[in-house]
Amino acid sequence: MVAKAKAKKITEDNIISMYMDYVLEHESVPKSIYKFCKENKIPETDFYAFFGSVESLQKDIWNKFYTNTETLLHKNAEFESFTNKDKMLTFFYTFFELLTLNRSYVLFALKQSSSPLKNLEQLKDLRKHIKGFATGLINDANADKNLKITKYNPQLFSEGAWLQFLFVLKFWMDDNSAGFEKTDMAIEKSINTIFDIFDNTPLENILDFGKFLYKETFA
Repeated sequence: MVAKAKAKKITEDNIISMYMDYVLEHESVPKSIYKFCKENKIPETDFYAFFGSVESLQKDIWNKFYTNTETLLHKNAEFESFTNKDKMLTFFYTFFELLTLNRSYVLFALKQSSSPLKNLEQLKDLRKHIKGFATGLINDANADKNLKITKYNPQLFSEGAWLQFLFVLKFWMDDNSAGFEKTDMAIEKSINTIFDIFDNTPLENILDFGKFLYKETFA
């Protein structure tokens, strides 16, 4: 008598892959966890072991994009010796390379509702991650400054970095150039510009600039 093969253990990544395939094939979000699990032949308990809802799964996909980017950055032995501007450039390039690998899903996720603000709700945790990354860069820069007046405000800088990310994200969504080379150019120019502004402009003006970019792209 042949023993039955052990059922493959379902992982968080398995469920994320199933979900991304599901929405692209059906062009809609699952109507219920029950239907999603039935179609993928997994018990609902497997889904709920990792996610409490479809919304939490959607947010976690963006978290994965961030953590995978971070992992790739730190695999580069030279990354820690980069300037803050080069670290930010490398982060943006790497993040958008990952998004490009998953472009069909990302475009679906960011256009599934007619309300741009509703679509951006799934980026709530990603916002914290990117602001944290930017804050780390500024804290490192401030460690070398003796006078308080010459130090950057990490909170304002991180908010500016987030608004810059949203600008590049919208640019990438609309980019139809071969290999998304225009997005690469936009990343380079925008990061160079924002660092020049941070070096020479009061931070409150930078936030005004960031809000203008956001309004022009997402309003």
